[in-house]
Amino acid sequence: MSDSYERIYAVIARIPPGKVATYGQVAAIAGLGGHARQVGYALHALPDGLDLPWQRVINAKGEVSLRSDPGSGREGYQRHLLEEEGIVFDLRGRVDLKRFAWDPDQQPSRGIRAR
Repeated sequence: MSDSYERIYAVIARIPPGKVATYGQVAAIAGLGGHARQVGYALHALPDGLDLPWQRVINAKGEVSLRSDPGSGREGYQRHLLEEEGIVFDLRGRVDLKRFAWDPDQQPSRGIRAR
């Protein structure tokens, strides 16, 4: 696993239930500002057995991003997981980032857990 992926995973592990972060926000906190796509690549390469709240990472519009494997149903699953945490989507399928965006300065950090 690359050092940048480890930093990305460490940031994602800190996102608490009921909050979301954008790909760009995760990249910036991981010291990879301007590399939001790298966060997507890291999530795509997520190792088996790593218990990471991947569902809490959404795009800058507040939407669940489409996957590279259309028709997989993962977008619906991600939304379902977020709704179970109390995150609300509007009629356009967007999350109110002013309400649900994670502020890393307000939450204690958590480590990555193995399954």
